[in-house]
Amino acid sequence: MDEKEMKDLFTDGMQSIRMNYYPPCPEPDKTIGLSPHSDSDTLTILLQLNDTEGLQVRKDGIWVPIKPLPNALIVNVGDMMEIVSNGVYRSIEHRAVVNSNKERLSLATFNIFNLDSELGPAHSLIGPHNPAKFRSIRVENFLQEFFARKLDGKLFIDCMKLETKDDESQVGFDTLLGLLAYQ
Repeated sequence: MDEKEMKDLFTDGMQSIRMNYYPPCPEPDKTIGLSPHSDSDTLTILLQLNDTEGLQVRKDGIWVPIKPLPNALIVNVGDMMEIVSNGVYRSIEHRAVVNSNKERLSLATFNIFNLDSELGPAHSLIGPHNPAKFRSIRVENFLQEFFARKLDGKLFIDCMKLETKDDESQVGFDTLLGLLAYQ
């Protein structure tokens, strides 16, 4: 991707932070801490503040728990990054579940492109042999549409697609796990 395109998107971008507290729940199998979803942003950086498991990612239709590691950061690719990379990087569907005995604490930062910029596949990545897979939209409108909906897996990013064909060049969950294992 052209470096100037990325710089333009992040110039005057935003970062928000959220603290998550999941209290112990006597019936965790009947409660969800946070519904399955992918993040709307470019990248989410998460710090799990204690050793209580609760973050899960969906892989091949199965929920896989992410074990908290001391002083480790988890980086989730968000929907904006999937769109700007034209599907090369895929946003991660995840959820939070509660624990019956222990509270869970996490801290998340969300990195978002400039609200006035146009969100769509980077021009340097599309061409005759690699057509755009997502529609373009102003970042502010994208976020308004995202937050007007219920969190429902990857349904919103699917609404942004121009075609539904899977692309074998996508960097998916296995690649991200490989990068984490490398550390």
